[in-house]
Amino acid sequence: MAEIKETNRQVTISNAPHIRVNDSVIKIMWTVVIAMLPAAAYSVYIFGIPALIIYGIAIGAAIVSEALFQILMKRPVAVHDGSAVITGMLIAMNVPPAAPPWMVAIGSFFAMIIVKQLFGGLGFNIFNPALAARAFMLASWPVYMTTGWHSFGGNRVLASTVENSIGLPQKAFDALSQATPLGVIKEGPQLLQDYGITLQQLQDFIFSPEMLKSSFFGNVGGCIGETSALFLLLGGIILLVRRVITWHIPVSFIGTVAALAYVYYSLIGYPAVHMVTLSHVLSGGLFLGAFFMATDMVTSPVTGKGMILFGAGAGAITFVIRIWGGYPEGVSYSILLMNAVVPLIDRFMKPKVFGKK
Repeated sequence: MAEIKETNRQVTISNAPHIRVNDSVIKIMWTVVIAMLPAAAYSVYIFGIPALIIYGIAIGAAIVSEALFQILMKRPVAVHDGSAVITGMLIAMNVPPAAPPWMVAIGSFFAMIIVKQLFGGLGFNIFNPALAARAFMLASWPVYMTTGWHSFGGNRVLASTVENSIGLPQKAFDALSQATPLGVIKEGPQLLQDYGITLQQLQDFIFSPEMLKSSFFGNVGGCIGETSALFLLLGGIILLVRRVITWHIPVSFIGTVAALAYVYYSLIGYPAVHMVTLSHVLSGGLFLGAFFMATDMVTSPVTGKGMILFGAGAGAITFVIRIWGGYPEGVSYSILLMNAVVPLIDRFMKPKVFGKK
């Protein structure tokens, strides 16, 4: 009888979960780039060549900064993975169309070197690089970041389709047309006193079909990539269909802002609660932040419950800043603040281990 020999073999098993997919970092990153292209292309159509230049400088500076740092540190150059392109595009989308190119280049350098590479590179940064760069630029050059809006004729920030059809005093209409939609909502009560217009007149202007249509399609002033809710929503749907992101953060983020707006304006007796809630949802960088920045895999929680808590927290902070802060928009700071507590959320939102009590 032949002798049976047994051979001891060591089997190496990686940590759970044992899931095999065809996705890779490169594939995921370039899918995000594709999802941002509709909003980016439309912003160039609306704001013209200056927006295209900003995109080129932001993306180019991000790629060059990362490549040079990796070469100096004798690390593999990995700019082909698309992460630098995403950061550059997001930085461009978060600045006004008339932002000076040198400021945008410095912002890209700050994002790639200070926020990303010094923390260890892709997968190790604790804050979203593009949002950290926006906060840095806003703190360093606030005038450029808050006044460099695109002009739709004269000093108008609102689209030329938004007309003074309700007969506002010319000075009041000029003041309103020089502010972004969120600026109009925030500065409206002061305008009531300064120009003697009624609340009903202000509502008729803010919630006119032309104003809401312009906010939805993006034909209004604001940062380059945040104005078109339609194309940002389209990009978000692409990411959801491709399963690059899940619904948890976008739905909880946008839903929290909408719910708080509805409750707040109901409590203060605002007559057009539904319309002002819709304006808060469509205006500003809410869609850009909810779909493309808060969902960053590195700086967001890993569990579904954690993502919902993350999105709800960001939505609450956004609304608080919009209502009581000195700046009409709070999306960027809300996401950065929630980035800081992601380790704590992951710690307390761990799923139960199968087979253990």
